[in-house]
Amino acid sequence: MSGVAWSGVLSKVVIPAVLAPVVAGLVAAAGTWLIYRITSNVGEETKDKGFRLGQIGSASLVSLAHGTNDAQKTMGVIFLALVAHGTISADADMPFWVKLTCALAIAAGTYLGGWRVIRTLGKGLVEIAAPQGMAAEASSAAIILTSSHLGLPLSTTHVATGSIMGTGLGRKGAEVRWGVAGRMAVAWLITLPSAAIVGALCWGLANIVGGLPGVLVVFAVLIALAGWMYLRSRKEPIDPSNVNAEWDGGLVPAEVPGPDARVTTDVKA
Repeated sequence: MSGVAWSGVLSKVVIPAVLAPVVAGLVAAAGTWLIYRITSNVGEETKDKGFRLGQIGSASLVSLAHGTNDAQKTMGVIFLALVAHGTISADADMPFWVKLTCALAIAAGTYLGGWRVIRTLGKGLVEIAAPQGMAAEASSAAIILTSSHLGLPLSTTHVATGSIMGTGLGRKGAEVRWGVAGRMAVAWLITLPSAAIVGALCWGLANIVGGLPGVLVVFAVLIALAGWMYLRSRKEPIDPSNVNAEWDGGLVPAEVPGPDARVTTDVKA
């Protein structure tokens, strides 16, 4: 237990993790209210088209913010491992291959594995329109970039979730599904201790086996578990064909009965 700087965990991880979604939600709610107030006399079609174009810029800001925070955390772990191994010194510059690897990994993960998260946030938590989407993205980017500047590690998902909930509160008549929000909050609470337990078990296994074989055993176990989770997710896939299907209380849309059953989607969204 003495190996953990608990004061740092509280001030640098726990407190920012709790405050970030709340602050992001308040900023997004205020932004959404202002957007609809300012554009109240603009036609819905024109408004929708304009904010969809605006989302290109706000989404790009979120991508930039994602790299300045989430990718930095991964780079930091790799850097610490290299220092602990003696490959580089503690005052060395970050190796370029570490930056490139993390950039490619975070891009590949976003490309391959994000549809379930997109469905939960975009359909299950709040039914968002284009103005709300731009407000949520701009709020998320502002919060994450500020946190990166202050050196505070945050979960981009936590911030984005708070922002999306805020857009539901800031738009008159919008619905926030608090049951889904509650399930997500429970998941957040168990994430940190679960990750700590898995990390301890991996270290213990590697230490028991010893040396390079121990590292390879842990790597093989993690690859196998990741593969199992991916194959399990493909049994009820979420992809562009059904990510925008109506939310009926479950993550996976119910299929229409019949031999040629398929899910109808709002392709515009």
